[in-house]
Amino acid sequence: MSDYSEWIDRLLIQLDRCGPQGQAASLFVIDRKVKVSVHDQPTGARWTLTGNIQLHPRYFASPPDDPYPLSLIVHEVRHLEQGFFTALSVYGELEAWQLQFSFVKFLTGHYHLNSKANELLTGLMSIKLGWDRQMLDRARNMIKEYAGKAYRIDLLPLYPLPMEFFYFIAHKTG
Repeated sequence: MSDYSEWIDRLLIQLDRCGPQGQAASLFVIDRKVKVSVHDQPTGARWTLTGNIQLHPRYFASPPDDPYPLSLIVHEVRHLEQGFFTALSVYGELEAWQLQFSFVKFLTGHYHLNSKANELLTGLMSIKLGWDRQMLDRARNMIKEYAGKAYRIDLLPLYPLPMEFFYFIAHKTG
């Protein structure tokens, strides 16, 4: 496990050197005392209810300057900033994905090396973050296509749950 902690330390040092988004994520991790660890899971990374971040062990083989694991930290930090209800919504996912892949593009000049994935992510990045349900549903489908079956965005409400509840009530009675 100490090998993981040394790798994570190097990853966080590198994150701080990666422009404004990386520095902001690094500062958040430091200020909030976010523990970044490695944990086997069906996705690349996740935030926890205790305010920490877990990366999949497959990234441990990556050098600490690999843009993708760095971008996962940026993504998960955004979820921690959003709070529980927003993070667990398609709106929150779209915001985190757009931040993550704008960070990847900042570091590499593209969203993805694979042309099909790059095209899909270019489409996702063009969706205006907002409360349009059709756009959020479109984003959900694109994220699911990119991430695969293990990424259960299909279980999330489009809006943060309190907003989704009020939307449902307003349209049920209106």
